[in-house]
Amino acid sequence: MAGLTLDRLRLSHFRSHLQTRLELDGRPVAVFGPNGAGKTNILEAVSLLSPGRGLRRAATDELARHPGALGWKIGAELTSLGHVHEVETFAEAGGARQVRIDGKAAPQVALGRIARIVWLVPSMDRLWIEGADGRRRFLDRIVLSFEPSHAEAVLDYEKAMRERNRLLKDMVRDAPWYTALEAQMGVAGEAIRLARLAAIDRLRAAQEAAETAFPAAELVMRAPEDADAPEGGEALAEALAANRAADMRAGRTLIGPHRADLAAVFAAKGVAAAQCSTGEQKALLISLILSNARALAEDFGAPPIVLLDEVAAHLDAERRAALYDEICALGAQALMTGTGPELFDDLRDRAQRFEVVEENATSAVRSC
Repeated sequence: MAGLTLDRLRLSHFRSHLQTRLELDGRPVAVFGPNGAGKTNILEAVSLLSPGRGLRRAATDELARHPGALGWKIGAELTSLGHVHEVETFAEAGGARQVRIDGKAAPQVALGRIARIVWLVPSMDRLWIEGADGRRRFLDRIVLSFEPSHAEAVLDYEKAMRERNRLLKDMVRDAPWYTALEAQMGVAGEAIRLARLAAIDRLRAAQEAAETAFPAAELVMRAPEDADAPEGGEALAEALAANRAADMRAGRTLIGPHRADLAAVFAAKGVAAAQCSTGEQKALLISLILSNARALAEDFGAPPIVLLDEVAAHLDAERRAALYDEICALGAQALMTGTGPELFDDLRDRAQRFEVVEENATSAVRSC
């Protein structure tokens, strides 16, 4: 199997990094250092080599070391399925994010054609007990890893919905305006629904086929109790038309894939993820990320780059060793952060190590 590796990473005026260069050899990467030193900023930079707003969902102007004064730039060399690509993503002060692949301007979605990147960050730890918005984003990120064009369907749906919501708030009653927007929402919404279901099926198959130390999660998409979940683009458009009066009273669209929720059950116990212990919830998340990576290894032709921020600190020694073994068995290049080098002892010589420290309010990186 041809691989996917990040071979070089260059950060310029990105977050706490004035100028940082990393030379990588394809092995997993352990990045350690004190809190606030700039470890997560490295992972965030790598996450921006994929479509979207990265693992923090930050606005473009928030990424600069000195917002408003200068822009920022991320450069990378990626080997993907036997081909070497030079990738740059950057923004000038006050400007939009731009992408270049092999020296040519490219849309963000093109990043997904040469690399697949998945991640798990501490903010996801409360995924199962907080609002549905976070669970939808989590699932859509998985969908996007399988199908980069999913972003276009989401954008089309959200654009049409914003226009429809504006009409609702302005109490516009002209049916043709709604009909055109609802037709667009029907087409895009059905594409979103089907892509989400396909991704859940891929995760389920990957979990069933894997020998793993982490528990399997049963995933189900569901509509909120006060909303319908029509299937099919025409059915969604018709449901939106029938619901205009209720939507106008609410001032927003009340049905559609933007209100769907993701439910998870600890399969071996039959217990909802929201009712599991904190450790079990973390284990379920890790299981899903690993399943995502295994499925991508088959679909894309190489395992994705995996970003794990502070994941080792929440696992006991046995689970930590199991995680490292599974990453290495998969052949994925994982970038992992932790506060101390001892968290990565079980990796031995299977990983590169970098220490991140703060020097004069700037992140400095040292190879260990």
